[in-house]
Amino acid sequence: MKENIIRENFMIDGSISVKAVIDNDSREMKEIYVSERKLSDRNIRYIMSKAREKNIDVKIVSDAFFRNGDFGKTNGGIAAKISERKFTDEDSLLSIKELPFIAIIEGVEDPYNFGASLRALAAAGASGLVLPKRNWMNAAATVIKSSAGASESLPTAETADLGEFLKKAKKRGFEIIAAERKNAENLYETDFTKPIVLAVGGEKRGLSNAVLSHVTKNVFIPYGSSFRNSLGTAAATAVFAFEILRQRSGGKCGLSR
Repeated sequence: MKENIIRENFMIDGSISVKAVIDNDSREMKEIYVSERKLSDRNIRYIMSKAREKNIDVKIVSDAFFRNGDFGKTNGGIAAKISERKFTDEDSLLSIKELPFIAIIEGVEDPYNFGASLRALAAAGASGLVLPKRNWMNAAATVIKSSAGASESLPTAETADLGEFLKKAKKRGFEIIAAERKNAENLYETDFTKPIVLAVGGEKRGLSNAVLSHVTKNVFIPYGSSFRNSLGTAAATAVFAFEILRQRSGGKCGLSR
């Protein structure tokens, strides 16, 4: 796969985030900082072992390093300096041989909501993600943490033109499905056992006309009450993603307990 690397540096913290980056090679890792009190921690020992394999510098620091830095309370005594995300190209996602399920997340401003959406997609086995170009630099650490590292394992492409991407997807036999209630069919009556691109919009802005103009089918989530407001992006993404998984696994979801 081709990769686009933006070589800017920023800090992340917490063993889940650092482990996700070092395991997936999703970003260039410059340095790792470990509290001297945490050297016996199993997760940190694993990360240090991987760092040695990859010739990444590990610095042993005092607790003052974490107290004086701009780290969250759940840093767990480990942080790392990393680059921006490596992105694959659109054609690589469209060329996936096994039954592909590509997602588009558009119009989401809250990095926690965005991260939780990626967590659901990765857990349900989505094969890739396409994002409109934007600067997630200031929120990247939050996205990694709120996605529990899923943002690093999900193959991701950035595009300057979602409409052109969807045109290419259609030519390759993908059905473009939007999570929309207008003129829509029931989620549980929709066939997802085909190559699909699922487009989910943010609660405030929704999906752009550039996306909606290429949609082949709108699908809604049926409710069990008279509640009329939309679900949050992360919740809606999870409902769609796991229904896709359920159908494709013949109702026997999951690889393990």
